[in-house]
Amino acid sequence: LAVVATGGAPAQADPLAVVGGEALDVKADRLNIDVDQGTAVLDGNVYARLGELEVRCPQVRFTYDQAPRVKWAKGTGGVHASVRGIEARAEVVEVDVAERRVRLSGGVHLKRGRGWVKADRATIDLATRKVSLSVVSGSIPVESPRR
Repeated sequence: LAVVATGGAPAQADPLAVVGGEALDVKADRLNIDVDQGTAVLDGNVYARLGELEVRCPQVRFTYDQAPRVKWAKGTGGVHASVRGIEARAEVVEVDVAERRVRLSGGVHLKRGRGWVKADRATIDLATRKVSLSVVSGSIPVESPRR
């Protein structure tokens, strides 16, 4: 946001927050921070990017420490996320950074290529890349045998 007076080039700034050593890039209509409580709320047309993960939703609340490193985040109001060719939708997404775990709830819908899965809840372990779904239905494409 700052511009260097002499060259007109944007100044380099520290990221708003850090998650697991990576910068959390965000855009939103509004940002409210409570420095004493270590909380922040992004409101309106929220876009967040962490590495390959992109998330869009109406609101994200997060807690952070003094660094500021994000400890926990919750996106609400209809979440759209994408990572490595997987598209996800849910009402709520919660990220616990210490546990390296993502929880999706409320009308979870995952899609990759022609395959899709619906579930009540989904948990993604970021360390192991394992996904656990509850109350599941879907369609998984199966290749025809070659002759």
